[in-house]
Amino acid sequence: MNCSQHAGAHRGHRGCMRWKPIEIAAIILGFIFFWPVGLALLGWKIYQSKTRYAGDFGQFAQEKWGEFERRAGLGGMARDFAGGWGASSGNAAFDEWRKAELERLEEERRKIHEAEKAFYDYLEGLRRARDREEFERFMASRASQGAPNSPPEHKDS
Repeated sequence: MNCSQHAGAHRGHRGCMRWKPIEIAAIILGFIFFWPVGLALLGWKIYQSKTRYAGDFGQFAQEKWGEFERRAGLGGMARDFAGGWGASSGNAAFDEWRKAELERLEEERRKIHEAEKAFYDYLEGLRRARDREEFERFMASRASQGAPNSPPEHKDS
């Protein structure tokens, strides 16, 4: 029975915590040698259970690293540093073509990133204009009502 079948069979079950022997060993060794590692691994298993994340820790780390690369703009630099696309194929013509294509793609990625930033700046300007318009409308309606929220005047007797 897999995780989703197990959760379906027991409606009140919050998640499926499948413990592999290697995970148990890693958590125990983590607590023995350096307790924060054991605690981190235990926390990961609890997170995995609550979110029903099907992947393992390695897949999760790769996904999060990919998100970090996109947000930080590290795309090509991180791949080259990791030795992925920066390694030579042994064919100079292919390597030159690949380098040119990767540079072109990196330029396209940069253009898309700039366009995305410009679009978000434009949306922020629209939000500010709408907020200003709503505020001015509020102030105008308040002025036309005679400012009912003004404090009452007291007469000295």
